[in-house]
Amino acid sequence: MAFMVWNDRLSVGVKVIDDDHKILLNFANELYDAILAKRSKEVLGDIVDGLVDYTTLHFAREEQFFSDTDYQYAAEHKRQHDDMKQEILRIQVQYKSGAPALTLEVMNFLKDWLYDHILGSDAKYEQHLNSLGIH
Repeated sequence: MAFMVWNDRLSVGVKVIDDDHKILLNFANELYDAILAKRSKEVLGDIVDGLVDYTTLHFAREEQFFSDTDYQYAAEHKRQHDDMKQEILRIQVQYKSGAPALTLEVMNFLKDWLYDHILGSDAKYEQHLNSLGIH
């Protein structure tokens, strides 16, 4: 069974954002599986790099939607993104420095953050974006 499972409850009603979220969940699943399988440091590092890069791309996409549509909660949402970017960059740097940064606790943090953010903060913009024809 996958570490993180997509379901319709996670949909924010915007296809490109839902697709991004599915990719982020896939990265988390891939990383979790690689940790359990004790894959090489290089393999784990590549997955972490991909997760960091895709997270950055996804956050930029959401923030562009907010900017384009004058989303009233954009500043708070961006702050949450900035906090998460700092955290995953810290994990990436720590891992590359040789520290044991990829633990099950880290994976559970990532899982909780993604689910909480999608179901909480992201769910709030669905009606706003959908009302402007963004689906």
